[in-house]
Amino acid sequence: MGWNFLGTDWHLFGKLADLALIALLVLATVIFFYVQRLRRQPQLAIAEGIRAKQTVLSKVRKREPLTPEEFEYATQMIKGMSTPIAFAIPGAIFSLGCFYVLGSLEQLHGATPSERTFLGVIAMFSSINVTAQLFRVIKLNKRLAQATLIDSEATA
Repeated sequence: MGWNFLGTDWHLFGKLADLALIALLVLATVIFFYVQRLRRQPQLAIAEGIRAKQTVLSKVRKREPLTPEEFEYATQMIKGMSTPIAFAIPGAIFSLGCFYVLGSLEQLHGATPSERTFLGVIAMFSSINVTAQLFRVIKLNKRLAQATLIDSEATA
C-alpha cells in the first residue's frame, strides 16, 4: 500500500528520509571542521589528568576557587562548547535517528510498524540530552567570569 494522495504516489517518508540524510551529511562535515579546530588548540597539562574536565567544571559550578591552570582549562573548554557549531553534534545525532525511523517507515509501505522501526527515537532523545548538556556548560560562562583565583604556589 503506497501513500497515494489525490492520485499521486508521494513516497513521503522516503523523501523525508532523504532530507534527513542530507542534513546528516552536512552536519557531519561541520563536525569534522569543528573537531579539526579543537585539535589545533594547545593541549594543557591539566587535561591529561583523570576526570579533569568534570573536576574543573564542578568547581566552576560550585563557585570554588580555581588555580590559574584550572581557570585556563575551564575557559578553553567553555569557549569551545559555546560556539554555535558545537550544536552540530546533537543535530547530527537527531538527524541520524530521523533517517532511521523515516527510512524504516518508507520500507513498510503502509504496513503496521514494529518496535524495531522506532529504535531511532533513542538517538533523538539522546541528542536532546547532549543539547541540554551543552546549554549547562554555556551557562557556566557567567560563573567563570566571577571565578576567584588562588595562587598555585601558596597551596603547594
